[in-house]
Amino acid sequence: MNREMCRAKIHGATVTEANLYYLGSITIDQALLEAADILPYEKVQVVNLNNGERLDTYAIPGERASGRICLNGAAARHVHVGDKVIVMTFSSATEDEARAWKPRIVFLDERNRMTRAATEE
Repeated sequence: MNREMCRAKIHGATVTEANLYYLGSITIDQALLEAADILPYEKVQVVNLNNGERLDTYAIPGERASGRICLNGAAARHVHVGDKVIVMTFSSATEDEARAWKPRIVFLDERNRMTRAATEE
């Protein structure tokens, strides 16, 4: 049996843009993607702390060190600039792997600068 585990999380990101007329996805500062080990085009779940919305999309890299967090396409309807969001990825793990699982967590300040990274909450 496999379990779905949280693999990585960008915690406390502030939405900097919402672009309805884009093909879709979430644009995330390349440095933040690397810090969280999220690959371009990897499926992510975005949780809006301001309104409780949850949506699935995929990550695309934004300009490095820009602090950019932009919801694109239909996802733009679920956020407002300034909203706080959590971006998560998940992975399948065997029962043994799941017991020792530690997600990668990247914590951000109000300007989307990494304050610390951890493998436990």
